[in-house]
Amino acid sequence: MLNLNKKLLVSLLLANSIVSLSANETQGIDLGSDWKVLGDMRAGYINYDFSNPPEMKGSDLVNKGRRDSTGVYFVPKVSILTPTYNNFTVKSTLAGVTDFGINDPIYETKNLVFNSNDNESFALVQEFFISYKDESHNFTIGRQELNTPLVEADDYYFLANSFDAINYINSSVNNFHFHLGYFYQMAGVWDSGDDGTEFNSMSDASFVDSRDKKNANDSGIIYGAIEYEKDEHKLKIWEYYIADLYNMFLAEYNFSSSYNEFSYNTGIQFVNYKEVGDLASNNYTEIDYSIISAKFYGEFNNGFSFETAATKYTDGEGQSATLGAWGGFPSYTYGFSHSYFIMGSLRNANVYRAQVGYDLQKIGLKNTRIDHRYNYYDLDGKYSRTASDNTHRSKSQEHMHLNGIKLTYSTSVGAYFKAIYEHNDLDNEKDISAIRIIGGYTF
Repeated sequence: MLNLNKKLLVSLLLANSIVSLSANETQGIDLGSDWKVLGDMRAGYINYDFSNPPEMKGSDLVNKGRRDSTGVYFVPKVSILTPTYNNFTVKSTLAGVTDFGINDPIYETKNLVFNSNDNESFALVQEFFISYKDESHNFTIGRQELNTPLVEADDYYFLANSFDAINYINSSVNNFHFHLGYFYQMAGVWDSGDDGTEFNSMSDASFVDSRDKKNANDSGIIYGAIEYEKDEHKLKIWEYYIADLYNMFLAEYNFSSSYNEFSYNTGIQFVNYKEVGDLASNNYTEIDYSIISAKFYGEFNNGFSFETAATKYTDGEGQSATLGAWGGFPSYTYGFSHSYFIMGSLRNANVYRAQVGYDLQKIGLKNTRIDHRYNYYDLDGKYSRTASDNTHRSKSQEHMHLNGIKLTYSTSVGAYFKAIYEHNDLDNEKDISAIRIIGGYTF
């Protein structure tokens, strides 16, 4: 299988290189009769400094045992899109991830790009679905990079999550969209609690205790939603159910408007996680909490923008077993790189965010933007604590400061680039810094 993956990766890289030479400003290469080849050649560099070097064997007491990690990766994707026949379309995509043997495996433990047990290159069928779409109906079945509020492709890293799923959207009623669907399996190293280099059931890919995963017996996720949008108003209500694991509920309202040369958007969000079935009947994993968030975003015609946001996590259990699973990142107060996984716990925490940005096109740099984001975490030291030492003592964590800067660039012909630097200062832990540079070319 490994040799097959390597051969497939080489083929994908060659195909990307050759086909992209024929690309034009309209996405895809027309093979004739409306058959198209699409692609994405992505590469990047990451460096996570946890002040815990692995060559010194590191320490399980520093930053919850996370070791310094760094690496360079290459991610080719090639898709074939059929013509539309009677509103039906088929898409297939092959994708892979490799480092060409450049990286040092002892520095890859927290990169979350390969399977951490072997750090080997891999390839997979990323998409293979059939879709039907008309004015009122949108139905897709098969393997796809699907986005919903609490289960999504999360395509901000190297390779997006992909799901074996069925989804249906009905828009026959003015201003309304009705969603119904089912997630069966997923692949995605960044957001899976299993081997994300291959497809596993949604319950196995969750972050709950392994005994709860076994009890869930390969459960999938059933979901339904109602979305309403008219003029300045947008409301959405989503419900997800995973048998013998937990239920997720999200309600969000946004209001957008403008005044003279100033436009703005304000929003409120409520998310609830509640254990169900076998998981609720034992004590392996406890899940019962809510998240309440609010935000205000403003943008001026001169290129400057700002955003403020606040989030309250209620005094209930389950944050580490749910947040980020399957690509779901609720609330308005996450960071550019690190968010949920550094502190001991977000139980009963308050998080505040302030962000300023500038569109550099105003000074002649087209399609370029820079943003600075600051998050302050007001933690409950009773729950958020450092790792315990050999005397079973741990230290409380009551404050965390997260500063990040992001530079983004894109072109009309498919090139894109994003660079992030982030610094983390958490009570009773050594400082953490992160560098992430990812760019590529789509056609």
